[in-house]
Amino acid sequence: MIAIINTGCANINSVRFAFERLGQTPEVITSPEQLKNFERAILPGVGHASVAMKRLIEGGWQEAINDYQRPLMGICLGMQLLCGSTEEGNVQCLGKIPGQVKALDVGSLTSPHMGWNNLMVNRGHALTKGLDINDQVYFVHSFAHTVNDATLVSGEYGQTFSAIVANDNYAGMQFHPERSAKVGTRLLQNFLDWQV
Repeated sequence: MIAIINTGCANINSVRFAFERLGQTPEVITSPEQLKNFERAILPGVGHASVAMKRLIEGGWQEAINDYQRPLMGICLGMQLLCGSTEEGNVQCLGKIPGQVKALDVGSLTSPHMGWNNLMVNRGHALTKGLDINDQVYFVHSFAHTVNDATLVSGEYGQTFSAIVANDNYAGMQFHPERSAKVGTRLLQNFLDWQV
């Protein structure tokens, strides 16, 4: 069973529908106490990091996520909240994945980074199974996780940034796999197959 954590700052339905297309029946949970009953969990998120972290802390999610021992994946802002800290609002995050989130240095490019872009596999992992150098996914972000030892896949938009990260039982995808067609579907299936 998959839990989708509802912190009030996420587009829950598109994530739920994506897993339903894979034959799953995810449950949207609203209480941290429910998390321990699920084999996998998704932390989705859209919006501002400081607002989202405040909701996680006030809702009691921080401790529940920190104690979770099974596969948990953050999507978009959810991925950023799993890192150590973010420049967006200058807040401390959950610290489950090494690194910081910083504003993208896009140069003359438009911010936010919005649309389809290529992925570059940095190292093999169960979460990257089947990825090809021509694969594209759908991004919407203006902040990004730095590239470090947790980086499995990177992206490029004015600078190189982490697109998929993993550390212990925690993982994150900066893009929206639920909006990324066949590539996104494959990556969500990889998450379902991931053993930690």
